[in-house]
Amino acid sequence: MSDIYKEYEDIIPQSIIDAVKEGVSENISQTRLKKILDTAVVEYGKAKVEPGESVGLVSAESIGEPGTQMTLNTFHFAGVAEMNVTMGLPRIIEILDGRQNISTPMMEVYLKKPYSTGTDIRKIALQIKETKVQDIALEISIKQLQFLEVKLDKEKLKELGITDASLDKDISKGLKGFTLKFEGDYLTIKAKSKEITVNEVYKLKEKLKGIHVKGVKGIHQVLPVKRGDEYVIITAGSNLYDVLSLEFVDSTKTTTNSVLEIADVLGIEAARQAVINEVFKVIESQGLNVDIRHIMLVADTMCVSGSVRGITRYGIVSEKSSVLARASFETPIKHIINASLVGEVDHLDSVVENVMLNQTIPIGTGMPILVMKGKK
Repeated sequence: MSDIYKEYEDIIPQSIIDAVKEGVSENISQTRLKKILDTAVVEYGKAKVEPGESVGLVSAESIGEPGTQMTLNTFHFAGVAEMNVTMGLPRIIEILDGRQNISTPMMEVYLKKPYSTGTDIRKIALQIKETKVQDIALEISIKQLQFLEVKLDKEKLKELGITDASLDKDISKGLKGFTLKFEGDYLTIKAKSKEITVNEVYKLKEKLKGIHVKGVKGIHQVLPVKRGDEYVIITAGSNLYDVLSLEFVDSTKTTTNSVLEIADVLGIEAARQAVINEVFKVIESQGLNVDIRHIMLVADTMCVSGSVRGITRYGIVSEKSSVLARASFETPIKHIINASLVGEVDHLDSVVENVMLNQTIPIGTGMPILVMKGKK
């Protein structure tokens, strides 16, 4: 049997051969197996793109047409108001524009065993969530218009494993030039210099509230969710680099919905896959049907330069060699004037510029140039 499979290794991809191996029974006859593989070769041939096929136009139509039917909405995740996730057309635009700051960054944090089975899941979730001074303080009051008194939530401190020493270290790092004194449930913060104005005390109070004391910066909310047999922590806010460095996190599965963050931490190939996954997830959640190969083409175009470039006038469109193609997207006068100033030449190699000039476009039957045989 293995000899038959070897015959086809150079004709069809290994993935198709593996799929046939899985699908057929072990005691199949050689003639029947050959027939199945021959059918696979024919189907593979049909699936291949013909030379001159306008894949870009077909992809644009295939994504754009269902995209117009998307509802402009966001939905709430798992019934928790704080965990709403942008979906529909706004999310598609966000991904394809290659935006640095997305509207609802979130992560899916997978855990190593035994935590993935639910052991200490609440404790683990709290270790990931960012904790600031305002989260562990019951009250922050200004005394005698000169110093601050913070009433600490001792139960919360115990639950998070924060000691007075670690708290002292974190606050001292954030506030320079102040002395800290712990007495029971209270923490007093005084300026080392004697004189401090009322305005400065109020500024100090606001600064103190935002000082980071525990957890991963940028993770504002955590939600443990059971998926099948394992627990996953969904987060509002994203910080892939710091989360992957936590010892209890399964770094092979943990991901974020920020494509640019994935590109920075894991590289361009991972970012390309993230674009495909994220766009496909939105399309699927809306009940639409788009062939994944169209999305793959868009992802390839965005990532081919080695960094994620959005489909905007500052991204991919700015890299086009044709002046008319750039002008057809946005700000046409700017592109035409700039091209005129430097004497740019447009070779009319692509679709858009030929459509603008009412010429045959170089795709499909427009690719070959016919020359008539003259009389001798």
